[in-house]
Amino acid sequence: MIQETLITTVNAQGVSHIAPMGVLIEADQYVILPYKPNLTLNNILETHSAVINYTDDVRVFAGTLTGRRDWPLLVAENVKGFYLANTLAHTELTLTHVQDDAVRPKLFCNAVHSVNHKPFQGFNRAQHAVLEAAILLSRSGNLQWKQITSELETLRRLLEKTAGDREREAWAWLMGSFEQVRLSRAG
Repeated sequence: MIQETLITTVNAQGVSHIAPMGVLIEADQYVILPYKPNLTLNNILETHSAVINYTDDVRVFAGTLTGRRDWPLLVAENVKGFYLANTLAHTELTLTHVQDDAVRPKLFCNAVHSVNHKPFQGFNRAQHAVLEAAILLSRSGNLQWKQITSELETLRRLLEKTAGDREREAWAWLMGSFEQVRLSRAG
């Protein structure tokens, strides 16, 4: 099963980085699957640690993809790194081994510490729409513009039915970035 999460990492100097990323969970092993080149990949290889953050605030997913990376962090307890201050839960990981690949290596990690900070109340359809739009933006370089606009229209309808202020804000950030993609392709 792949879970859409936010990964926090640090480099050897302790500079933090936040990135949305799918994590494959196989038995008790966590497999992080970054595409190359990737700062998350570099940081994990340097420090052999990462933190998975589980949040229902979709603004963090949208924000990290649209240049808004200044989210409050707290120091991790058992690995070198941080976790999101407003996360529902976090799991601290240590790298056990790497299966290298020219495009998408697999980073195998073990959990060394997990904390549930507050209960998950479930996602509404707007939150789901923002998550899917964020994933679409992260892959927009490999997709035709017609496919992107078609998927965004479907997601927009879901958003309009159930969005709160957070989801509208995140959606606006993503739409601004999609407009930049459109303009770069037109020019």
